[in-house]
Amino acid sequence: MPTDTVQDTALQTAVTQERVDKISAAAYRIRHHALNMGEVQGQGYVGQALGAADMLATVYGDQLRFRAEDPHWEARDRFLLSTGHYAIGHYAALAEAGIVPVEELETYGSDNSRLPMSGMSTYTPGMEISGGSLGHGLTIAVGMALGLRYQGSGARVFNFLSDGELDEGSTWEAAMGAHHHQLGNLTAMVDINALQADGKTDTVLRTEPVTEKWESFGWYTQRVDGNDVAALLAAFDNAASQAAAVGRPSVILCDTKVGRGVPLLENREKAHFMRIEENEWQICREQLTAGYEGKASA
Repeated sequence: MPTDTVQDTALQTAVTQERVDKISAAAYRIRHHALNMGEVQGQGYVGQALGAADMLATVYGDQLRFRAEDPHWEARDRFLLSTGHYAIGHYAALAEAGIVPVEELETYGSDNSRLPMSGMSTYTPGMEISGGSLGHGLTIAVGMALGLRYQGSGARVFNFLSDGELDEGSTWEAAMGAHHHQLGNLTAMVDINALQADGKTDTVLRTEPVTEKWESFGWYTQRVDGNDVAALLAAFDNAASQAAAVGRPSVILCDTKVGRGVPLLENREKAHFMRIEENEWQICREQLTAGYEGKASA
């Protein structure tokens, strides 16, 4: 089964400059929110939030069907964050979507906050599952997608995974189950930033050739630059065109860079969990803004 690339299908999509500009602006704000939240604790999984911001902005700003004022709306699409430590980025996306007040982001990781450092569905509006131990998210997504189909719902399920999560055997069992049940209402996205807690992904447990692996499990597979908004929009459009109650599940493999948009953090040696000095936070914000405004005026 051949891999569908954005380049192969670009002419079939309507990726307008207006859409790209809208999502790029949202991604910039998500990154800005993440830096502000990180400063509250002085540390955290800021690099992942910066790297995945374009993915999160694309899903929440262009693809996901939801009602900000009613996070439990029955007909909503479901977004499942497998990687609970990415919660800082997810909270920023929820704020951008209007589900969580922007002002509440200041409470990140604090006592009695609805925004704990690892995502928990019992605390946060719009958080569908509690993430933490990796390898559970896609399994839950498969069950959820199957249940929605039995209910006759047209809702889709989006599952966010990391490349480190592909180390887990349960992820591949779920991938096999999704194909077996022909869950065309399920789309997975994998943040491939080549880094995990114990080091570089290819030295911990090599998963390449990851594209061919997903294809062999029967998934509609695309691999794109996860920091290229136009490429992401085209890939999600392609996945949406495949969506059906019965059909192939879709996966979008997104190559990203930890700390994207902030050169100071992009080049950090220890980037999985970052400790950032007090005087560096404003430098990070200035670099982020300079890079975004430079691209916008180009």
